[in-house]
Amino acid sequence: MVTRRNFLRQSASTIAAGLVMPSVWGNNPYTDVVSANDKIRIGLIGCRNMGWANLADFLIHPDVDCVALCDIDRKLLESKAGEVRKLRNKTPDLYGDYRKLLDRKDIDAVIIATPDHWHCLQMVDACAAGKDVYVEKPVANSIAECDAMVGAAQKYNRVVQVGQQQRSGNHWHEMKRYIDSGKLGKIARVDVWANFNYAAMSLPVPDSPLPEGIDFDMWLGPAPKRSFNNERFHGSWRMFWDYGGGLLTDWGVHLLDMALWGMNVKGVPEKVMGVGGKYAYPQNSPETFDTMSVIYQYENFLIHWSNVAGAETGPYERNYGLAFKGTNGTLVANRESWEVIPEGDKSEAIRSLPDFQDHKDHVANFLTCMKNRDINTACTIANGSLCAKYAHLGNISARVGDSLTFDDQKKLFNHKEADKLFKPDYRKPWIFPEL
Repeated sequence: MVTRRNFLRQSASTIAAGLVMPSVWGNNPYTDVVSANDKIRIGLIGCRNMGWANLADFLIHPDVDCVALCDIDRKLLESKAGEVRKLRNKTPDLYGDYRKLLDRKDIDAVIIATPDHWHCLQMVDACAAGKDVYVEKPVANSIAECDAMVGAAQKYNRVVQVGQQQRSGNHWHEMKRYIDSGKLGKIARVDVWANFNYAAMSLPVPDSPLPEGIDFDMWLGPAPKRSFNNERFHGSWRMFWDYGGGLLTDWGVHLLDMALWGMNVKGVPEKVMGVGGKYAYPQNSPETFDTMSVIYQYENFLIHWSNVAGAETGPYERNYGLAFKGTNGTLVANRESWEVIPEGDKSEAIRSLPDFQDHKDHVANFLTCMKNRDINTACTIANGSLCAKYAHLGNISARVGDSLTFDDQKKLFNHKEADKLFKPDYRKPWIFPEL
C-alpha cells in the first residue's frame, strides 16, 4: 500500500532518476481519485484576497486537501468554508487563532497570507511545528524579521516558497536568458517603477465601532495597540508603517527581485539613497510615501526605484515595470511583455509575451519541492528575505532623510536613527522570535 509518507519518499526517487513531474492544469494527467493517505493537507492562514487566490491554485491539484482555514473575520471564514465545500465536498475546520491550526499534526503545510506584520511570527511558529510554508511577499515588515525567518527555515529544515511568483514565469526566465547573453552590452543602470492609484487612498476617516465578527486585537497581534479605523484595515493597512511599507514593499519586492536577478546581485548594495514624501496627496490618510525615489549603488551600476501613488502612467507606456539600460539597447519588462529597444543598429528589436501561468507554476513548484524535500524552491526564503530587505532599506533611508550603508553581517547601519528601524518592538504578550 502506498502511504503519504511513502509517496513523499518515492517522489524524491522519481526526480533523482530525471523524470519530470507533469503539470496539473489543462488536460489533467492525474487520476481523479487520489488515496486519502496520499493527500497533502493544507491550512490557510489569512483567507481574504491573495490568500484565497493562493488556495485556489493549490486546489487545482487533486492530491491537495484544504483541511483548515484561519482568519480573524468569522463571517469571512464561514463564507470561504462554504466555497471549499462546493469545490471539494468537504468542509475545513475553522480557527480564529493560527496557533490552534498549527497544533494539528495532520497538516503538512500552511499558506500565510496575513498582513505583513504577522508573517514572521506565523512562519517561524509554522516551521517549529513541522509545517512547510508558502508565505506571501514581502516576507516580513522589518529587516530583523527577514533574518529570523531565514533562520527558522534553516533550523527546522522546512520547505518554504515565497509568493514572488515571477520566479516561476517562463516570460521572466526568457528575459533572464536574454540579459545573460550579453546582447544588451554593458548595463549601467536598471530603472524600476510602480505607479498605482490604490496607494494614494483617500481622506482620513474617524475611528469607528468594530465590525461584527472581527477579532481586531488578534489582527493587530505584535503591532501597537490602537482603536479600530477602517482606513488602516483591509487592504489599506499596506500604507501604514506598523503593518506595511507602501508601494515599495507591495510592488517593489516583485520588481526589484527581477532587477537583482537580472544583475546577478546576491547581497545588499554598497549604498542606499532614498527620498520621499506625501507630495501628491498630503491630505490623504497613508503614512507611507506617495512619491518616492531610491538609488541602490554598486561598484559599476545603479538600480533606481521610483513610485508615484495616485497615478496609473509611467515610462515606456507602462505604469509599472523595469528597464535594463545597456550600451546596445534597453530591455523593458513587466507582467504583460518584455521587449528590447535597440540603440541604433547595435541590437535587434524583440517583443515576447507570457503564458500567464506564473502563479500556477509557482504553486506546482512548491508542491513538487515538498514531495522531494527540496528546500531550493523557485523563490527561497533567502531570496524573499533579500528582496524584502531592499524594500526596507529604501524606506528606512527615506524615513531618516539620509543616505545609508548597511552591514548585513553586523546588522548595523551607519546611522543611529536607522538602527532604530531595524527591528520592531512587539506588543505583549507577543515575543519576537529568538532562534
